[in-house]
Amino acid sequence: MRVISGEYGGRRLKALDGDHTRPTTDKVKESIFNMIGPYFDGGVVLDLYAGSGGLAIEAVSRGMDLGICIEKNFAAIKIIQENIAITKEPEKFIIKKMDANKAIDFLKEEQRIFDLVLLDPPYAKQEIEKQIEKMIVHRLLSEQTVIVCETDKSVTLPENIGPLAKTREVIYGITQITIYK
Repeated sequence: MRVISGEYGGRRLKALDGDHTRPTTDKVKESIFNMIGPYFDGGVVLDLYAGSGGLAIEAVSRGMDLGICIEKNFAAIKIIQENIAITKEPEKFIIKKMDANKAIDFLKEEQRIFDLVLLDPPYAKQEIEKQIEKMIVHRLLSEQTVIVCETDKSVTLPENIGPLAKTREVIYGITQITIYK
């Protein structure tokens, strides 16, 4: 697993051993960023199920100003910290150890606004639609927000969630990428 492109391109990232996280493959990661970017002119990215932090690191590498990584697994937090250290720019990242739903409430209190949201929950525990609706209600999304959902290919997400419309859906093996704008 590595950073594909941008400022940190080519740097190797660590992944958590075992089945606690399911890192996005380099092929899928590259495809995601080619669909939504591939590069950014600033902004804030939220990685709500950060795992190894690879997606947020990729977004910052490609031009986002700040990456917020939410993860509840302690061992995964340690891997995220190690991966962020590889960037040599830890000030561009915030790591919070908490449940995704609690994090949405916490981010409301901090009055954060996100330009890119990455949702890659464990396949068995998906609450994507509810979480996006909650982010809309809490006004956590900018007018130009792009939301990337990574799910099992058997998951059917709605065409619209509030004012957001599904703009793209692609399947890679067992993984489905759905993009909302």
